[in-house]
Amino acid sequence: MKAFKLFVQLTIYYVVIFGGAWLLVHNNPGVQSYLPIGGAQELINSGSGKSSALEAVSQAAHVKSIGQSLGWLTVAILGALITSFPVTWVYMGTRTQDEYDQSIISTILILPSVVTSIVVVVQHSLALAFALGGIAGAVRFKNSLKSSGDALYILLAVGIGLASGIGAVEAALVMSLAFNYCFLALWISEYGEREGMKRYMSDFNPEKGQASMAAKRAAEAPTEGLPPG
Repeated sequence: MKAFKLFVQLTIYYVVIFGGAWLLVHNNPGVQSYLPIGGAQELINSGSGKSSALEAVSQAAHVKSIGQSLGWLTVAILGALITSFPVTWVYMGTRTQDEYDQSIISTILILPSVVTSIVVVVQHSLALAFALGGIAGAVRFKNSLKSSGDALYILLAVGIGLASGIGAVEAALVMSLAFNYCFLALWISEYGEREGMKRYMSDFNPEKGQASMAAKRAAEAPTEGLPPG
């Protein structure tokens, strides 16, 4: 039931987002030029007469005032936030209780918006890109992930931010959709599971998950006072 509820929740969310975006663009075709959408098409077609993908995307956007620029950036950041929001549902639903990390939730939500802002600033300036690299190199990041699987969520958050920053929010939505449904399918099918092996995602069967956790606690319980055997 938990997996089915998550599947329905994700489906409704994406239908509302994609349906709302389609209605907006369909009823107002000219508004697409002022929003961070459509960049995926320019990226795919960037090989025909364009020197780079970023140049193709930048020429596709027609922002002519400060108000339009702020509106474009606001929609890009909101798009990154809206796209990354359902990813947190998958993490909270599939992660085991023992290795659940709340800081990952905040990272999934905030990192795409930060990356989006950075890409908007540095995508047309090589000097700014090198300056950003120097600043990032001067900062020490010592936070280690509890599991290598958590790195997938960080990579997805960076990908969402990159797509939103270049004006391809629709690509960010597709990445989020594919990632979430793939994780959900692996969770339900328990693909690759072997008894006694370490799991990244919590058990699909709640009774099975509780039994395995009880057995683990019993195995790790202190054995003081027991006669040597």
